This record gives sequence, C-alpha cells and structure tokens, in this order.
Amino acid sequence: MKLRDTFVVSAASLLQNKLRSGLSILGILIGVASVFCLMAFGEGMKQLIMEDINTLGGPNQFIFTTRWSITKNNALVRWTRERFNLGDVLAIEAECPDVISVQPNCSSGVTVKTHHGHIKHAFLEGTLDDYAYQMGWKVQEGRFLSEYHITKASQVCVLGHQVAADLFATSLPLGQEVKIRAYENQEFVRFHVIGVMSPRGRNFESGESKDDTICVPLTSAQKRLFGYRYLPQLTVFFRPGADADVVIESALAVIRKRHRGTDEFANAWTLMWTIERLEHIKKVIQIGLVSIAGFSLFVGGIGIMNICLVSVGEKTREIGLRKSVGARQIDIFYQFLTESICLCFCGGVLGVVGGWFAAHGMARLAVRIVPIVPEWPVVLSLPWMLVSVTFSILMGVGFGIYPAMRAVRLSPIDALRTEN
Repeated sequence: MKLRDTFVVSAASLLQNKLRSGLSILGILIGVASVFCLMAFGEGMKQLIMEDINTLGGPNQFIFTTRWSITKNNALVRWTRERFNLGDVLAIEAECPDVISVQPNCSSGVTVKTHHGHIKHAFLEGTLDDYAYQMGWKVQEGRFLSEYHITKASQVCVLGHQVAADLFATSLPLGQEVKIRAYENQEFVRFHVIGVMSPRGRNFESGESKDDTICVPLTSAQKRLFGYRYLPQLTVFFRPGADADVVIESALAVIRKRHRGTDEFANAWTLMWTIERLEHIKKVIQIGLVSIAGFSLFVGGIGIMNICLVSVGEKTREIGLRKSVGARQIDIFYQFLTESICLCFCGGVLGVVGGWFAAHGMARLAVRIVPIVPEWPVVLSLPWMLVSVTFSILMGVGFGIYPAMRAVRLSPIDALRTEN
C-alpha cells in the first residue's frame, strides 16, 4: 500500500467517527494551546520591558547612587562622608576605555506653576546638554539644553510632553515662564521654557508617566533649587558587548583613586542584572510550562491510544480480510500508526491556532487590567510553533505503536472469526 493510500484510509476512518476523533484531539489541543498562549503572552511582556528599558537609555548602562550610611545587621555602623562630583564624571570618561559617557543628575519631585495660576507636581532632572541624546529622547518643539546653559547656570528648562500639556493647554509653551520650587518653604525660582520633549509614555514597572519630567541645567538645579554641590547619582553608559561587572570595577577604581582610597559611598546597579534575572525567571517559567504541557499531552496521548485500540477492535474482521488477500504486516502497522499521528498532528495544529487566539484575548484583557500599556504585544515564536507540532507528532508515534503492533499480531483466521 502506498503512503498516500495509508493516509486516505486513516483519514476516512477518523471522519467516520467525528465526535470520537474530536474528543481525542481535545486533550492534545488544550495542552499545546495553553503553553503556546502563555509563551506568546510572556514574550510580549518581555518585549514591553525591553522597550521600557530602551526609553531609559538602553541596557548598556549602570547607575551609581550615593550610599549615605553603612549598616550591619540592620544597625547603623557609620555615616559616609564622600560624595560624587563633576570631577568624577570627567575622570571616569577619560580613564575607563569602555565608558561612552557619564550622565550626572540631580532629581527630585517639584512643584511647578505658571503666571496663569496653573499648578502641577512634576519630576525635575538636573542634567547636562547630551542627556536627551543618551536617553534617545527627541525634542518635539524648540531645543534642548546647551553647554552654555550648563556653564552659566541659566534659568531655562525643557518640559516633558505631559507637563507642557497640563500647564499650557491653551497657549504655546515656548518662551513662556514657569516657576519651580523643590521644597515646601522654598521660594519659587523662575525658568524660561526653551523646548518641549516628544511623548515617551508610562513606565511599565511603576506606572508613572515619563512625560511628567522637567529638564534644567545641572548647575542651575544645584545652585538655585537644591542648594548642594555634590552629585547624588551618576548614570554610566558603556559600549555594547562590554562586561558590565568589569566596567563597574574600573569605574570604582577611579572613584577610589579620587576619594582617598574608599568607594563605600558608591552603590552600583545595572540594568544588565535585571535583564539576566528576567531571563532566568523566563527559563524557570518555560520549564514549568513545558512540564505541565508534557503531563497534559501524556494524558491526551493515553486517550488517543485507547481510541486507537478501540479502532483496532472494530476493524478486526477488516484486518483479517486484508491479511488473507495478501496485505503485508507493515501496511497494517502504518494504517493504525497513521491514525494516531493524524489525531496528534491535528491537535498540535489546532492547539497553535487556539493558543494564538487565547494569547490575543489575554493581551486585550491585560490592557484593561494594566491601563498604562496602550497595547500588549503578542509575540508568535516560530521555533515554539515547530516544537509544538513536532512534539505532537512524536506523541502520535509513541502512543500509536502499541495499537498498531496489536493489529499486526492478529491472526487472519482468528480475525475473520470475530464478530464485530
């Protein structure tokens, strides 16, 4: 019997019992669909996180924050005295070959108001002139801060998109004046608006809008708003492919050289560690999902084996007749094995389609649950599709061998005597 005829006979047999075949496929379908749905949904979440990281300057960066005290067993040991300064910024850029740039910043929540009486609470960033370039943040109107503004501690600012919309809903913000204060009892300081940034959206982790930001010259923030000269935070951008731990250690060596041999006040954190942890969690989840899917497919495979055994019992006389007219054992074997493979293959394909629809349904539900995300992407992985279908076929082979062998071992004489 030709392979094509084997498939035709097997398909005809399955179509004669549509309900039974459908229920057999259901177990495989549910197992594949559940895993494929969660994988596609999870890959979409990873894509959202990576897009969020890219809006913060990309993964190739680490942040030095100031450690104010040293503790041991939750008890204060001593206060730290050293602080970052602009000389540290220049030294790290000059002496660390893998460092592209260092962005110092002074940041805090502030109160902003206009002469029209509009008041808003926003997040202020005291930055340098290349901050927008490093963060990949484009100017929508006007211009960003310049080196002149940094040197002269100019009272100019660049508004985030949401800040501009809230403060100047009915007028153009460029050239307007805003008043900013960092502390409750502080007098407002006047700043002229020279630019408006393009929209960036909300932070996926915290839900805070990135457009509620005001950028002012670093020197202006230090002198006119915060009243201190040190730098509470440094963001260090390094070359792609460089080892983050090596770059951090080289930067700490520079800090120790400039701060009397100590770096205890410097606390390092890198996005690479977050990404590595995310990948680790993803692999653990994948292992768990694959285990659950394997168990589900195993149960579904047992159901298909039972159906194939029932099919062998129903076709006992047919098997005896075919053997008596010269059918080979391999033809009988392939006929029943093909039935099992067809059931599992249909279950795998329908599982992929069902998982795709289920993933889109979960994505729409996630947008309603997490309104900070305008759209939840569903990432369809071709390798996972191929793995799902291939594994389903292997399940068909594994659970179809025994019924096929049982059909092969039937004696033609005993088979013809059987009354179906």
